[in-house]
Amino acid sequence: MTQSVVNVQQIEPGIVKVTMQERVHKNTFSDELTIGLIEAFAAIQANASYKVVILTGYDSYFASGGTQEGLLAIHKGKVNFTETNLYSLALECKIPVISAMQGHGIGGGLALGLFADFVILSRESVYTTNFMKYGFTPGMGATYILPKKLGFSLAEEMLLNAGNYRGAELEKRGIPFPVLPRGEVLNYALELARQIAEKPRLSLITLKDHLVSSIRAELSKVIEQELVMHDHTFHQPEVKERIIALFGK
Repeated sequence: MTQSVVNVQQIEPGIVKVTMQERVHKNTFSDELTIGLIEAFAAIQANASYKVVILTGYDSYFASGGTQEGLLAIHKGKVNFTETNLYSLALECKIPVISAMQGHGIGGGLALGLFADFVILSRESVYTTNFMKYGFTPGMGATYILPKKLGFSLAEEMLLNAGNYRGAELEKRGIPFPVLPRGEVLNYALELARQIAEKPRLSLITLKDHLVSSIRAELSKVIEQELVMHDHTFHQPEVKERIIALFGK
């Protein structure tokens, strides 16, 4: 299966690679990328031969979060981020997912990666939850998954100050993920995928279901809380001004 901006390829028996390559919009969540990802994971769910997914981007981009049009639509109250549930694709996937984040993970793009079962970062890339830069509170499950995966103190800092963090800096801060030179991320992910693919598929599905069951159960409540915060914060005139100004840079 090949989408124009999402490529799905079985690279070895049991190992499927999903490559996000929305080059026009630098892997922001355009309609094409969103539809491509949803269709890709639906196809993976339906394929009984797959055992593990490698999710990655292209060049220096992993995933870059919302488009300007998408954020302005939320500001106007036309949509909300739950309409596609991109953030939960890796979490809801039956088989283990490896986020090979060889490039920048920005806003919802970072959250997308952190919901995977395994996360690999690159030293050169920028990772940020930049929601508050635009003046609205975080969504995409970021207020849950960052503390869960990175620890509360670092997550609170990243969510409140919306700063940019290179992978090398996060490594020094003690994050519990491998941080490698960009050129080594995919190879590391493939070796990890091979180790996973050695196991029986049923056992992988059963164990993942057990390990993430509490996350799946708790996430829906957090998403409701994030939507309430969006209702309070997203519709400020200043937010629209910030979205237009920041995307204009």
